[in-house]
Amino acid sequence: MDFDIELRFQEVKSQLEKTFGEDMDVQAMLFLIGVNELGMGYKDFSKSEKTDLLHVAVCTVLEPHGYYEFDGHDAENWPHFKLIQELPPLNDREQQHLMKEALIDYFVQNEYVEIENNNA
Repeated sequence: MDFDIELRFQEVKSQLEKTFGEDMDVQAMLFLIGVNELGMGYKDFSKSEKTDLLHVAVCTVLEPHGYYEFDGHDAENWPHFKLIQELPPLNDREQQHLMKEALIDYFVQNEYVEIENNNA
């Protein structure tokens, strides 16, 4: 894994943990993004809704990379996306690298965190 990406990811993780007081792994960050993108605030979500939130988050963070495009909201105001380009076959390490880079980009570009070594 690219050392710079890992350092920047750890910085984002650290800042989010200070804000939320919980351990923030990739899945927790995706859940947070899904709740944020849904725009309804936190509530008790069903298991199905949690899965949908993770999907919304993955689409959101991979949209700038050209994989998805926002397609509007449904009647319940859930965001929907169109697949623009299939993800290439990735091994676990490459998948983690892509997700960490996409998470860093999301939190920095939306100004939720600030990192000094931002070469994105």
